[in-house]
Amino acid sequence: MSDFSADADWLHWHQSPTKPGFTPPAGAVDAHCHVFGPGHRFPFAPERKYTPCDASKEQLWALRDHLGFSRNVIVQATCHGADNRALTDALAHSGGRARGVATVKPDVSEAELRALHDAGVRGVRFNFVKRLVDALPFDSLQSVAERIKPLGWHIVIYFEARELPELYDFFTSLPTTVVVDHMGRPDVSKPVAGEEFQLFVRLLREHGNFWSKVSCPERLSLTGPATYDDVVPFARHVVENFPERVLWGTDWPHPNMKSHMPDDGALVEMIPRIAPTPELQYKLLVENPMALYWPEEGEARRVA
Repeated sequence: MSDFSADADWLHWHQSPTKPGFTPPAGAVDAHCHVFGPGHRFPFAPERKYTPCDASKEQLWALRDHLGFSRNVIVQATCHGADNRALTDALAHSGGRARGVATVKPDVSEAELRALHDAGVRGVRFNFVKRLVDALPFDSLQSVAERIKPLGWHIVIYFEARELPELYDFFTSLPTTVVVDHMGRPDVSKPVAGEEFQLFVRLLREHGNFWSKVSCPERLSLTGPATYDDVVPFARHVVENFPERVLWGTDWPHPNMKSHMPDDGALVEMIPRIAPTPELQYKLLVENPMALYWPEEGEARRVA
């Protein structure tokens, strides 16, 4: 039992997701998911903006197997702040089948960074969604980016499309690979060819160090479940134009969803709609995440 009570309007993750008809290719990676607590072992941060229900590593592994995936990339969520213990505990018990994206503060020590690397962390996340943070992390991101570059880590950034114009120059100055969460949260009521989304496309086209997750249709859609039709043209455009720099993830256990709780099996069914060929599916689900999070395995295969 957690020592924390979830927010009164918190939606619990889906208890019986469907078995998807689409079978992911062997070795597929869910490249964006979370673990929460359990709160009695890994307390939530005092400065958090929300209190979730527990979502343990064991429950994540069960979902992975149910959906037909092989590996996970676990992303530190804001409710745990810069206390990465729940994340590193999950990595330690993954049998090498999970990697992590942590949250760190500017004063993190070199020893702490090395310990996170040894645990399986390969990136650091920074949140630019104003409703989820007290202040935008410009200074801390620049400082941390320089320090993690020698480790071969990347930066993950989370922002909303309407804020990209003011953030564009800062983001493009970053010295590492940069992964954008959820296509920069486009407004899907606007056209794919419109100015707002095309600025994000320009970011990817002109800056080869930028990648995008084509995830979270449940957060972006105005038409809603289970098919999220209005998100498909945006995600497919990104996958088809930047096939070697895209990732996909469930976002389980879907923090801060207010309208509904998605069926993770239905989310998997969307993959062939946004990556319509086996080649694109393999890049999206296997080749790209393996290159970013398990590059040593690819190198070992080349040597062999």
